[in-house]
Amino acid sequence: MKLNELLAAHSELTDSNANKSAVVLMTRIRLARNLARMPFPGWAKEAQRRDVFATCLQAVSSLPQMKQGLAIASEDISELERQILVERHLISRELTHGKPGSGVVISKDQSCAVMINEEDHLRIQVLRSGFQFKKVWNTIDALDTELEEHLDYAFSPQRGYLTACPTNLGTAIRASTMMHLPALVISGQMEKVVRAVNQLGMAVRGLFGEGSDASGSIFQISNQTTLGESEEDIIKHLTGVLNTIIEQELNARERLIDSEPTKLFDKIGRAYGILQHGYLLNSGEAMNLLSLIRLGIDLGVFPDVQRAVVDRLFIECQPGHIQHTARGSVEAGQRDVLRGKLLRLEFAKLPGPDFSNASK
Repeated sequence: MKLNELLAAHSELTDSNANKSAVVLMTRIRLARNLARMPFPGWAKEAQRRDVFATCLQAVSSLPQMKQGLAIASEDISELERQILVERHLISRELTHGKPGSGVVISKDQSCAVMINEEDHLRIQVLRSGFQFKKVWNTIDALDTELEEHLDYAFSPQRGYLTACPTNLGTAIRASTMMHLPALVISGQMEKVVRAVNQLGMAVRGLFGEGSDASGSIFQISNQTTLGESEEDIIKHLTGVLNTIIEQELNARERLIDSEPTKLFDKIGRAYGILQHGYLLNSGEAMNLLSLIRLGIDLGVFPDVQRAVVDRLFIECQPGHIQHTARGSVEAGQRDVLRGKLLRLEFAKLPGPDFSNASK
């Protein structure tokens, strides 16, 4: 499969109607693994990285889930294509700067991706739309078990899976959700939530992970502890924290409706008007406007069937996707014009707000 074919195919995040969650956009679990008796990618020589890449590529590509997908070396991916894969959460920003001998294997439906020679020899990832930790864990556990039949992992009885970064030792698992928290942001409570979550041993990041901003009121929340607990216990602890955040977000929405319904519905109506008629829209503004539309869907202002459209547009209005649609590199000002056009066309198809159906 070629990259253009992958981008045109069904995607878990850009073409899914399965996400009925009002708060959780995506569930993701990532496992870090390394090969025994081989230096970590940061210390390896180019010939060693290429040997690891060839070994891992053969093992990963042979898995039934990955056979019809994309297997590609980083050096064969253009800068724009790398940006698109980051925007789809299929590779990390670190891999976009990968040295020779790195690459990725992605399943046809883009729900599974295995990065090779990023920080570790293998970064195995499974993602699903909505709040689906059990399904994601069962999938990635089976994938990891199959790989271990073909690859000799670096493992210590005392320290667990050995990783390039000591913070990943043990289970080497990072479980996370992408959460839409507009009411907590609007009501000024998000900073308090972040502090509380950090104290519970969880990390809060922006849309594209560490160092990115939380445009669209979208936050990634994940575990930080990987040593001393089983994978199941880590996921159970994280699930409990996330359920509390969901409850706080829903309570914040109720308080906004009770205390300032006029201002809230005005924000949602104005967002719809700008998205239907705006000519210049940068990615940050577009994300924030789409966030208000998604909130409006949750509150009954717009039909629930439009949720999948908004979730898709969160991805498709990103800079790389705008340039991909334009079939080439486009400077920032022109991207804003093209983004405005894309959103006008999409929102011309959507019904206007019906505040009579709104939650009150």
